[in-house]
Amino acid sequence: MNTLELNGVSYNWPQHPVVVVCIDGGDPAYLEQGLKDGIIPNIARFMREGFSGLANGTVPSFTCPNNMSLITGAPPSVHGISGNYYLNENGEAVVMTGPELLRSPTILATFANAGAKVVSITAKDKLRKQLGKGLDLTRGNVSFSSEFASQCSLEENGIENVLELVGMPQPDMYSMDLSLFVLEAGIKLLERDRPHLLFLSLTDYIQHKYAPGDAVSNIFYQRLDDAFGRLAALGATVALTADHGMNDKSNADGTPKVIYLQDRLDQQFGAGTTKVICPITDAFVRHHGALGGFVRVWIRDPLITPEAIITASQAIPGVALAMNREEVCRQFELPADREGDVAVIGDAGTVIGASQSDHDLSNLTDARLRSHGAVAEARVPFILNRSLNATYAQRAAQSTLKSHHIFDYAINGIEITA
Repeated sequence: MNTLELNGVSYNWPQHPVVVVCIDGGDPAYLEQGLKDGIIPNIARFMREGFSGLANGTVPSFTCPNNMSLITGAPPSVHGISGNYYLNENGEAVVMTGPELLRSPTILATFANAGAKVVSITAKDKLRKQLGKGLDLTRGNVSFSSEFASQCSLEENGIENVLELVGMPQPDMYSMDLSLFVLEAGIKLLERDRPHLLFLSLTDYIQHKYAPGDAVSNIFYQRLDDAFGRLAALGATVALTADHGMNDKSNADGTPKVIYLQDRLDQQFGAGTTKVICPITDAFVRHHGALGGFVRVWIRDPLITPEAIITASQAIPGVALAMNREEVCRQFELPADREGDVAVIGDAGTVIGASQSDHDLSNLTDARLRSHGAVAEARVPFILNRSLNATYAQRAAQSTLKSHHIFDYAINGIEITA
């Protein structure tokens, strides 16, 4: 049997088409509620007949680092993407979505280079180029986002006329259809082309706005479940996980429960002595207002020590952890050259921002703030529609599941059938 090596893992050639779905914001609580209400029968069947567990995702529990961990089978210390945003060596704030910042080949490109046909579809275009890094689109491979589905070309995406293929109009950025389009496109391509590997990455707008059990989130999960069932009916090994969970981060009166850490540090140490970066930051402020559970502090005054920042941060109610660069990199397998001097992590009910003036919360008035980034949102589902073989069943029972092992389990870990 042919095997391929990447980041210390040997991958067998897939026996069935393998579909890995990253349910953005897919907190286990949504599945728990859906199972209780009986509205996700296909997922329930996967859990009953296949494999189901909870896995540790990457911290910070944000979209970019976790998607890159899933697609490389490795932690950020290997692939280099530790947030959506960071300060580079020149002290410049840089968005971390460029493919040049990804330090590892992807599983998709590794298989494609060996002759497999692969598909990568993401909801937000910010992920597309990293997910598709190294992917030869002249050989039948596909990489596009539902955000720009109407603009797909053979040169840029390996596919054209996507709206006609899927039979859906261009979805709105702030809708459940942006995620559902990803799944419908994956189903169409699985039917038409029978690719070896598909990676389908959704968006978390619904989970940011609607709690488990809400009527809108129930409809969304019912539609996800229907799509997962159709993927399985086409003979695929279907693997479900998430990039992060989601928690309510609001006060009793419904206002966001925020620590404006830059303002606190300016007051204590002086303006300009530190720089707080919120690595959740991206273009989609209607999701979260750039407020998450993990921030980084760069020290600009040589007289201020990391220990002083840690002590000051730990004294703030709502802060769960404050750690220096070495400690946070060791504990969460992060790349030291892209880490701040101090990392500050909130508790399950608190978000951390920079200065109050940096955050536009005007789009958060229609619902309680729900967000992510902390350790509290790093537990994610890990579900396969097929049962595990003896080796992987033992491994799952004896070691901690990590979400970036999802391709390994889906390709190597399933029980071989005729």
